[in-house]
Amino acid sequence: MGKVLKFSYFFIAILVSSCGENPKQKTVASPTTKNTEANVEVSSEGNKTILFFGNSLTAAYGLETEEGFPNRIQEKIDSLGLNYTVINSGLSGETTSGGLNRLDWVLNQKVDVFVLELGANDGLRGIPLTETRTNLQKMIDLVRAKNGDTQIVLAGMQIPPNMGEAYTTEFRNIFPNLAEKNAISLIPFLLEGVAGNPDLNLEDGIHPTAEGQKIVAQNVWEVLQEIIQPVEETEMVLD
Repeated sequence: MGKVLKFSYFFIAILVSSCGENPKQKTVASPTTKNTEANVEVSSEGNKTILFFGNSLTAAYGLETEEGFPNRIQEKIDSLGLNYTVINSGLSGETTSGGLNRLDWVLNQKVDVFVLELGANDGLRGIPLTETRTNLQKMIDLVRAKNGDTQIVLAGMQIPPNMGEAYTTEFRNIFPNLAEKNAISLIPFLLEGVAGNPDLNLEDGIHPTAEGQKIVAQNVWEVLQEIIQPVEETEMVLD
């Protein structure tokens, strides 16, 4: 397939944050519509769907969409001949609150694997941790209510210590705690090997470069492959 499918969103609000609008992926504001239009190609018949639901990290802020980790996951899937189509539902500037508001519409299609990558903007803005945790839990619940068979993957996130050690530590712990509570797969830290490395991030020091996105894709694949790759049958050796 080669290219990831992508949602197109129309919003009233202007999203501003350190994970803000992608200069190469402009959103269009509309005074009358909100989350009402999707510009998505029809996937091949019989293909299963992996939906990446996140913020500017998923949307490949500052890069071409093809350089982002969702598209690199699609390329890996295609190279292995697996029957999955990736949909990129990343929106720059998204918080867990915003994600919860648009999730029901996004789930109007069948999703086999749902990768939840939200929370970073909450942490950078100092949003109360109880609110972030509650919103993530509600999104997990909503995905399961829509389709109990959907496999959920939660992307762990960490933030700089600007908000203080207690906030930073509790924020980091939200993700493994939710993964354990809900018995879902966890990417321990989405930006492992990338965060803090100026050679792998754009000038803002937050968003990965194309090379950084390759590492992020590998972090995702290490967890995702256990869900989507068929278990190889092993031969039983009889003595």
